[in-house]
Amino acid sequence: MAYNHGREDRKWRIWKEAEEKMLREHGVDEAVIEQIRMEDRADFNSNRRFYRWTSDFGEYLEGIAGNEQQAEPNTVADLLDEIEDEKLYQALLTVDKHTLLILLLKMQGYSTREIAAMAGLTERAVYKRLERLRKKLKPIFYPFGEI
Repeated sequence: MAYNHGREDRKWRIWKEAEEKMLREHGVDEAVIEQIRMEDRADFNSNRRFYRWTSDFGEYLEGIAGNEQQAEPNTVADLLDEIEDEKLYQALLTVDKHTLLILLLKMQGYSTREIAAMAGLTERAVYKRLERLRKKLKPIFYPFGEI
């Protein structure tokens, strides 16, 4: 949404009037209140200049994010549905459900210790399943050997 100076100015004035009322109730000198008002207005103007130029960039980024709306898979079925490479899909269909769950949790950023607790396995078992999966997928990603 674009920066609306009128709306922001009204919000600032309402906030400032409430603050000044409170300061007067506590017996603050009018000269001090005026000095605070001038400094706050200078801050407001500085922010206005900043937001006026950055709001267009923010709209641009929001537009790009809306175009590339890719949700992270939350289930093993979602993970398999997202795969476009036929060889990879076929290879993952031959893997057991624990390994697919480990793969999904790893993609979501969980540590091996957390995955082991969630899957009901030991950490060593998780490492071993990931190692076997890598060996199974290596011919798909490197059909002519290591690079």
